[in-house]
Amino acid sequence: MSLLVKGDADLNFFLLLLLFATIIAAEVPKLVRRKLYREIWAFAGVTLIAMVLSFGQLLQLPIPNITKGIEGLVRPLYLAFERLLTP
Repeated sequence: MSLLVKGDADLNFFLLLLLFATIIAAEVPKLVRRKLYREIWAFAGVTLIAMVLSFGQLLQLPIPNITKGIEGLVRPLYLAFERLLTP
């Protein structure tokens, strides 16, 4: 069963916003209390990425394929190691 309602974009937007607000309200106070400032920044970064991708998908925006980006970063290393290790 999906939390989002088909056809009602305003309601879906509100539900998604409510979901992220709930997650943030549950996690951030604990991190602040423990003074884990690096973790707060990491949480904020990951949450921001998740929000952008979620709202992008909700608005049916073209979302880039992360696998192609990772392949673009790793492929030169792979080719360099392949050249080193093959006779």
